[in-house]
Amino acid sequence: MNPQFHSFRKTISQPLKFRWFMISKLPMGFISGLKLEALDPSAATVSVRFNRLNQNPFRSIYFAVLSMAAELSTGVQAFAQVYGRKPSVSMLVVKMNAEFYKKAVGTIQFTSTDGALIEEAVEKSIATGEGVTVDCTSEGINEESEVVARFIFTWSFKAKT
Repeated sequence: MNPQFHSFRKTISQPLKFRWFMISKLPMGFISGLKLEALDPSAATVSVRFNRLNQNPFRSIYFAVLSMAAELSTGVQAFAQVYGRKPSVSMLVVKMNAEFYKKAVGTIQFTSTDGALIEEAVEKSIATGEGVTVDCTSEGINEESEVVARFIFTWSFKAKT
């Protein structure tokens, strides 16, 4: 396991440091109200609550805000895996697919359980020096435990030489 993961998680779990991370790395996510609910080596959960700033004309959460929450649930795991690595590893979303099932109102929690796949891709890129892609799924659940949306993000990792 990447020892820097725990250092990153300890830092990002502090509310003020998480807010600073959001302002500096994902300012629209900060404005939209994204919150990191959980992060461990295997999974991450990000929530977003319907409010006036993130609504669409249909009185539900705008799809772009849902996309940000879903992406962050995979991206925070990826960031934790590349944090402090030697050699450093670049990361980039190269593809996204989304399906929407229900109107997103209330609080939606996006969870991705692909931490092990992300760690494996990062390790493979470091070992081979080649770019490695991995598909990560994030599922959004509403307060009634119904699936609202499912996203698949293809992340690319490449160790820098």
